[in-house]
Amino acid sequence: MTVTEITPLDKRRSKVVLDEDFALALYNGEIKRYHIETGEELPEETYREIMEEILLKRAVERVCYLLKSSDKTEQELRKKLKDGYYPGEAIEYAIEFLKKHRYINDEEYGRRYVEYHSTKKSKRQIQYELQRKGLSKEAVSDILEEHPVDEEAQIRDYIRRKRLEPEAMTLEERRKAMAALGRKGFSFETVDRVFGSKYSDDGAF
Repeated sequence: MTVTEITPLDKRRSKVVLDEDFALALYNGEIKRYHIETGEELPEETYREIMEEILLKRAVERVCYLLKSSDKTEQELRKKLKDGYYPGEAIEYAIEFLKKHRYINDEEYGRRYVEYHSTKKSKRQIQYELQRKGLSKEAVSDILEEHPVDEEAQIRDYIRRKRLEPEAMTLEERRKAMAALGRKGFSFETVDRVFGSKYSDDGAF
């Protein structure tokens, strides 16, 4: 592998680019210790030593540190490591370490997420956010079957907090309130059912 570029990331670390499309981050002292220089070859044995003695351990330390602040899905942790210029081998090693020790479980994460947000977010919004975090559509559906979201209760709570009186609202006031709930992911049918009557002929927000 040829070192094609060494770019500072901060005062202590630099990005080492190998063969123009493969990068890893090392401390400047490590770069000096292994005699890594732009335009020079990085021997395979040196690369293996860096991987096994530094990067594998550092990747595990990094994901454990990230999990201390908040729960994260496998996809989120992979992205964090990739953004930190950890090679794929180090990423896989760190993720497998977490799974082996049961530090991550996407389905358990999803259950905790639903339990925490089921009184604050619509079913559609929860589905979108969990899938964006890496959970499959099927896994999210199963979790929501186990832990149903009471959307009608959320809408009634919204009406109370906003001090709305649906029966006394004008057509335009009702339209605005229902549209606001629609943007939060609540279906027209559910909102309409709680408000008690339709405000338009086309059945859309």
